[in-house]
Amino acid sequence: MAGGKQTPRQKMINLMYLVFIAMLALNMSKEVLSAFGLLNDKIAEANVTSDQRNQAFMAGLAEKASEQPAKYGPIQEKAVEVNDLASDLDGYIANLKSEMVATLEDPEDYETQDKTDFLDQRFFQGDGLSDEGKVFKGKIEEFRNKMVALTEDEYPAIAAEVKQKFDTNPVENRDGKEVEWLSYNFEGFPMIASRTKLTQMQADIKTTQSELLSAMLQGEQAAQLSMNNYQAIVVPDKSAFFSSENFKGKIVLGRYDNTLNFDKVIVNGKEVKASAGEVLLDFPAGAVGERKIEGELQFKEGDSIVTIPISDSYAVINRPNSATISADKMNVVYRGVANPMTISFAGVADNNVSASAPGLSKVSGSSYVMNPGQGREVTISVSGTMADGTKVSDSKPFRIKDIPNPIGTVRGEDGILKMQRNSLEISEIGAALPDFDFELGLRVTGFKFNVPGQPTVQVNGNRLDSRAKDVLRRAQRGETVQIFDIDAQISGNSTYRLKKVSPVLIELTN
Repeated sequence: MAGGKQTPRQKMINLMYLVFIAMLALNMSKEVLSAFGLLNDKIAEANVTSDQRNQAFMAGLAEKASEQPAKYGPIQEKAVEVNDLASDLDGYIANLKSEMVATLEDPEDYETQDKTDFLDQRFFQGDGLSDEGKVFKGKIEEFRNKMVALTEDEYPAIAAEVKQKFDTNPVENRDGKEVEWLSYNFEGFPMIASRTKLTQMQADIKTTQSELLSAMLQGEQAAQLSMNNYQAIVVPDKSAFFSSENFKGKIVLGRYDNTLNFDKVIVNGKEVKASAGEVLLDFPAGAVGERKIEGELQFKEGDSIVTIPISDSYAVINRPNSATISADKMNVVYRGVANPMTISFAGVADNNVSASAPGLSKVSGSSYVMNPGQGREVTISVSGTMADGTKVSDSKPFRIKDIPNPIGTVRGEDGILKMQRNSLEISEIGAALPDFDFELGLRVTGFKFNVPGQPTVQVNGNRLDSRAKDVLRRAQRGETVQIFDIDAQISGNSTYRLKKVSPVLIELTN
């Protein structure tokens, strides 16, 4: 009867054969189920490490934002938004997984988790999705859309990765037919396979969060090195000029770079010539009074032109009737530091000038040193005798500031670091004052060392001691250890109490 019309009996036999084949296909081997379980456990362990790393990042960023709100405050706000999005979706998936295993006698017995009914009943209704299935899919889409909105302008690579990892569009199966995304990934799968998929989705969430947080911090560090953050500074040859003189001085950037070539310089409405790294000025000083210097610097950075505004002023005087008092480093004096100062009267010899103030001492000529004491302000009084015997005098207040907060360092690096364990064991713990105008030697006398899950160790000195090394050896690869409560002193000035030193976070790479 081959090729002919089949009898009812033959049709029944064929149907039973198809049912048998289907049952064999559904009867997944116990070895495969166990393999899914082991994979789920490995991913879950990695997720714990990722969580710890992200939490350490958020804690370190929060401390930096409290110390430098202008610099790190905007980053922290966006980081909190990213963390909230990730935590919301991760928590929803975690609750779903808990409900999946709630009725199981032993959630670790993976060979019994071959049923498909939990998610089939929860996510699907007829040929479509149930209300809960729509909620699950909507949660993923909400996370994807909000993360893309946060990243696509500044971090397009991360945005593209988010779109790919959390794509919920229909999927083409092996037969070339489009299948609804949720059905393709979860309908008809054994429970342990679905648990593993959900755990992997949590891993994707945490990885995305970590990548974005790292990119945000790196972007801020790059911005701090950008020329866009520099300020144009007018440096006159002297602070006051007679009306018959030409103004002489130069314009430089706040971080002077003698390799920088300006494309265009405009001062007081006129274009002036520029040399490498500076602009020399030479023009009539003008009438008596305060004179403005305004304009702009233009130079190339990459493929774009950066414009830096110029805005400063100088005084033009008929005769020396006031003292010139200026700090060689800046317009303030710092407590705990020997502040070099230049004090003089225009047109008066240095040996005919005297200056006085609490903490002020003369070195030689017009050079002085100020060691301010308590208070927020100190006034320097100056008197001089001109060549014709005329007495002149003046005074000027200076603000007193404390030395800013030092930052902790490991082998000279600060912030959130990646380091091998053996390197950390031998590295020197230090403290630094980046961008501070004085070169102060800071000496670390002690610190606290913490490994997650281990007791905090108090260390004396500037390197890990035996107890700290023992705790370090118990840390896992990828864990973030902390060095905090760093005690530091100024070399040669142990009486001055520095402000709190910021901590250092180290992710172990082995």
